[in-house]
Amino acid sequence: MALVTFTNPEYRDKTVYAVAGSHTQTVLKLALENKIPINFECEDGECGTCLVKVSSIDDKHQRMGGPLTDKEKTLLLELGKITKDQVETMHVDDLPTDWRLACQMIVRDEDIRVQY
Repeated sequence: MALVTFTNPEYRDKTVYAVAGSHTQTVLKLALENKIPINFECEDGECGTCLVKVSSIDDKHQRMGGPLTDKEKTLLLELGKITKDQVETMHVDDLPTDWRLACQMIVRDEDIRVQY
């Protein structure tokens, strides 16, 4: 199981368990199930309302994460959160960016911090 710590300056941090390897549980779904007030609208990766910053809890290990969806890449580029060079680097190194859409990011078997 993965531990996901949700953090926001307006709320107390909350750490929850995520079922790793389900390939269906997004960060947004996990937040909603645990009554964590992440902003969202479309739940489909088109509005950018659920933008979050994800980092590893264990700084000794590089974050695995899942690959960005095409919707995420497009929207994150539009929002200026990533560059085309970073997209190319992600393809080569197979490492995700810190910025993600909570409705698109699938929780993996890793402990992460989600800033919303």
